[in-house]
Amino acid sequence: MTFLPALLWSLPAAAWGAVAGWWTPRGPLTITQALCSVAVSAAIGWAAGRFGRSRLMWLVVPVAFLFALELVRAGVAGPSTGPPHGSPFGVVVLLAGRGVQAVLTLLPLLLGVWAGRGVRRRVLYALPAAALLLFTAAVAVPARTAGISGGVAELARVGRLGVMIRGAHADAPVLLFVPGAPGGSELGNVRTHLAAVEQRFVMATLDRRGGGSSYPALDPASRVTVDRLVDDILEVTDYLRERFGQDQIFLYGHSGGSLLSVLAVQRHPEKFRAYIGSGQAVNLPASDRIFYDDILAWARAGGRDEVVRRLTGQGPPPYGEVWAYEPIMLHENEAYDQRPLEFGLGVREFTLLQKIHVLNAMLDTWEVSYPRMQQIDLRRDASSLRVPAWFVMGADEMRGLQVLFDEWYAQLRAPTKKLVVVPGAGHAVMFEQPERFLQVLDDVLAG
Repeated sequence: MTFLPALLWSLPAAAWGAVAGWWTPRGPLTITQALCSVAVSAAIGWAAGRFGRSRLMWLVVPVAFLFALELVRAGVAGPSTGPPHGSPFGVVVLLAGRGVQAVLTLLPLLLGVWAGRGVRRRVLYALPAAALLLFTAAVAVPARTAGISGGVAELARVGRLGVMIRGAHADAPVLLFVPGAPGGSELGNVRTHLAAVEQRFVMATLDRRGGGSSYPALDPASRVTVDRLVDDILEVTDYLRERFGQDQIFLYGHSGGSLLSVLAVQRHPEKFRAYIGSGQAVNLPASDRIFYDDILAWARAGGRDEVVRRLTGQGPPPYGEVWAYEPIMLHENEAYDQRPLEFGLGVREFTLLQKIHVLNAMLDTWEVSYPRMQQIDLRRDASSLRVPAWFVMGADEMRGLQVLFDEWYAQLRAPTKKLVVVPGAGHAVMFEQPERFLQVLDDVLAG
């Protein structure tokens, strides 16, 4: 019977699917995961094709692999592991998640079966094999950052977190930058817009848990609590303090990262010389309700009926899943006349996989961490700071953030506090007006 060999060889394929579902539930995210996925899939496929002696291998082996893969990762939180979603973001998530994983696991599995059974139509085999080889070679190119003569320039790891550290002088004051959007990475934008900061500081740019090179650290998702996210900042702070021999460093938080940064300063003020905030967030649910009202008004005024229908149909936030936030994320820049979002992906500090997964990382991390961060309200939780506090806000900041910030800033007590409003800048003030932002940092350093 030809069915029995196929059934037997479905077992190692299913076992590999189970391992892949546990090890790479969101798809291969690192170079090691990608290369191992290709190699193991090809080896299992070849063995099944060589010794299985059944044409059913073409069907049974990949089905067994996919069934086990989906079964094991079914409980992992996030859009990349959930069912397909019929929206613009949903299409990207499907292609970057399951699509790329299929190329790196399912395709070599099938090519392995083909090779094991004996390649007859070599041209038909060569085309997908060559495509896989080229893609694998591109995936294998590591991230790197350009050196600085006499200074420090590296992509470091602190635990499971990635940190880009750059400075023209290793003995300069250390500035730790905590970026904003959950799952976002600002390495590219920092390299593109803030190179001058490296002349004044050793600037460490953190990939927050779930973003960029720290995307694999999102799992297990059950452990990604607010306390864990704040502890991440403090652990990187301690690493920088010890490595550069400084008792205190400067902490700079932007947008959603500013919420966590303020809590880090509150818990351990002795570790910081000053706090700098931009696009300062205060309370996410209150901000989101303002965003909802403003975007709905903008959509009605502009005759964008589909946006109006979706927003009114789902009602105001908070929402239980990330997909409900999609119209807000898609249209807030238009509604507030902000500059288009820049991912800054055109730099060598990202691997190809990190570039491919940029949206998946944001949506998965949003799904995991955003509901937990909604419990933070700085008006209640941080009415005072024990370090000097500086704030750099764009004059055209989004109302959903500005209103809450004004309330909090009015009541905030600190040894010194200063607000700098930058004309012509919006939410990403540090990238939109880097010269003015640098002047503020000079003032902070002098103070």
